[in-house]
Amino acid sequence: MKAIVYEKYGLPEVLQIKEVKKPVPKDNDVLIRVYATTATLYDCWARSCTAPPGFGLMSRLSSGIRKPKQPILGTELAGKIEAVGKDVKIFKKGDQIFGSIAMSLGAYAEYICLPEDKALALKPVNMTYEEAATVPQGALTALYFLRKANIQSGQKILIFGASGGVGGFAVQLAKYFGAEVTGVCSTKKLELVKALGADKVIDYTKEDFTKNDETYDIILDTIGKSSVSRSKKSLKKKGYYLFTTFGVPKLLQILWLNLTSNKKAIVGLLEERTEDLNFLKELIETEKIKSVIDRSFPMDQAAEAHNYVEKGLKKGHVVIIIEDK
Repeated sequence: MKAIVYEKYGLPEVLQIKEVKKPVPKDNDVLIRVYATTATLYDCWARSCTAPPGFGLMSRLSSGIRKPKQPILGTELAGKIEAVGKDVKIFKKGDQIFGSIAMSLGAYAEYICLPEDKALALKPVNMTYEEAATVPQGALTALYFLRKANIQSGQKILIFGASGGVGGFAVQLAKYFGAEVTGVCSTKKLELVKALGADKVIDYTKEDFTKNDETYDIILDTIGKSSVSRSKKSLKKKGYYLFTTFGVPKLLQILWLNLTSNKKAIVGLLEERTEDLNFLKELIETEKIKSVIDRSFPMDQAAEAHNYVEKGLKKGHVVIIIEDK
């Protein structure tokens, strides 16, 4: 089978299409024919063996000191089940599915074997494979953190990085839960964030939200670039400050905030659960949330996809089409 492989760390050009051995499902595995995956910032970090400040050594030890332990990237996918192991009970051959494989990677390939108890679910009937592939990581992350903050109807939430893969779903989910949403993004992305349902938008290139005297029950930073020292003034008493991305310096500020105030900052690793993916599927099929695709690239242009993501200009998601369907 064909796969997008990287055998050394580096720039996007290290990504090459190669023939690799097709996996064989174990007893509790499903064999998935991958039709679409995505280029995410995490894929770019793994490819270049970089990480948020302070996590470089940990990243190298995890990914492989001299070369990648897992040479096939890809954290989320959509495709069709081609075969199942003898003990599989949830899925059957021919099922159209979507799901997340997170840090184990491997979706940049024509086929992948996964245990049936991974975060996999039947694909929403009103989505293409390309659209479905963009949902798992961003939407699961947004849902996880909003629930951590116990989001309630009538609350005010500010989402920093509201046009990205996590931020775009966070805007929609916060509206679904009944919150009043303020989205922060750059000038060219304001209209998208409005279209996703934000009640207010702030262009961070022209306005600093920490200086407008507004306060929020929740601040969700999806890109790790908000100032903790300034932003805490915009947070209500007993409010929640959520970080989906952070480096060590930011982590120290977060810990200090938790120790010295009645406001709570939350970081953590996503818990991927099939029931949450099925919940998102229901919201998609009832048109409560949708995916936003900025660009799609064929498999042989994976390097171009990574280049585009690393420029920081994408709106929503960047898709890599493994097989055009």
